[in-house]
Amino acid sequence: MLFAVLLIPSASFAQDSEFSAALEVGVGKAALVSFVAGFLTSLTPCVYPMIAITVSVFGAKQAKSRAEAMMLSTAFVMGMVVLFTAMFVIVSLTGGVFGSILQNKWVIVGIAVVFIAMAASMFGAFELTLPDSMMQRLSGMGGVGYGGAFTLGLVSGLVAAPCSGPVLISMMAAVASKQSAALGITFGLSYAVGLGMLFWFVGTFAAALPKGGKWMVWVKSFFGIVMLVLAFYYLKNAFPVLADSAKHETAFLAIAGGIAVFGLALGAVHKNWDEGAVARVRKGVGILAAVTGSFLFLAAIEKPKAATAEEIKAEQDKLAAKGEKVWPALEFGHDEEKGVAAATSEKRPMIVDFGADWCGACKELEKHTFSDAKVKANAGRFVGVKVDATNEEDPKVVALTKKYNVKGLPTVVILDSQGKEVKRFTEFVDAEKFLAALEPVQ
Repeated sequence: MLFAVLLIPSASFAQDSEFSAALEVGVGKAALVSFVAGFLTSLTPCVYPMIAITVSVFGAKQAKSRAEAMMLSTAFVMGMVVLFTAMFVIVSLTGGVFGSILQNKWVIVGIAVVFIAMAASMFGAFELTLPDSMMQRLSGMGGVGYGGAFTLGLVSGLVAAPCSGPVLISMMAAVASKQSAALGITFGLSYAVGLGMLFWFVGTFAAALPKGGKWMVWVKSFFGIVMLVLAFYYLKNAFPVLADSAKHETAFLAIAGGIAVFGLALGAVHKNWDEGAVARVRKGVGILAAVTGSFLFLAAIEKPKAATAEEIKAEQDKLAAKGEKVWPALEFGHDEEKGVAAATSEKRPMIVDFGADWCGACKELEKHTFSDAKVKANAGRFVGVKVDATNEEDPKVVALTKKYNVKGLPTVVILDSQGKEVKRFTEFVDAEKFLAALEPVQ
């Protein structure tokens, strides 16, 4: 469960449409993650004890039929949907205004600080809440009937701010950095449905929920760990050295996962700060281990699984058997001038790959296409150059994007041996499609 919630992929926001950006993230994954976040929020001490009371306020328990109870409960959840969807869409649209500065590493640091602050709130350092006068007014809104149920759902997220606030702020920081209204709708709608599911279930079926207890505090600790991992996830984009040690290898993944599990077992979630000195030490060390292990696991999963020398050699042998010239495996340099000079003097075709730390599709290309053994072997005749466009204000990056007419990321430009462009990709393509595009290039 921990890794499922943590695996929020990075996304490129420089695409042809916002919907394509949401698709790049994976609408299904985005919806699942936000739904789980909403459901877990409903299990926190600020929300869970109020479910039965809230259901009574909008009249579901007094409904004359199951159908009426379901409609009242649905109206309540729809109020939540309108509230959270509107909030996320507004954040995603206003986030786009700051698109250029969101690529600055110190802005990324600021986003990470937000996650750390929200984690501290979940661990009990402080509470995010509205003024008492406003809370009283909000609590008095709504009433019996469909309109009252809808209104109560509309304000319920604000009433639950002490527990929902840190989760929402962390999610909104992610949505703002992606700048996708479609992703904002996905997050807002799914979060609202997850948060309202128990309200709907209790209201529709007049069900009784298990009693609250320490487990509700454990849910908050879980959220705190997730937010700390997300903080480091963002920081690695500004400071790649944080993930340098991560390797997409079975042994490394097993070790990182083991460290995370050890932290959870030690007490990262189920130990509380008020249980004594030993418990505090166990919880502190457990949090450190759980966050470190989860972050390294996540960073390793993102990295390409490099083809082995044996796999590349096998593909080269196939080429030799066909009578084709065998080149050394494709490797990418980072100096465009040297790459062009080599391609010109050796009369070789060229691949120029524009990417960035924040570009999800770029990482997918690196992970699934450029690291493929067939691509490594068959594309060895090309001169490869990678252009890191993370800092779009870098004069060299500006000059190269103009030279190759790059409008967004990812962009992979394929040039023939005469330096003429013959193909370009502006989205993720798998190894087979990429190789098919390379084959006729001379």
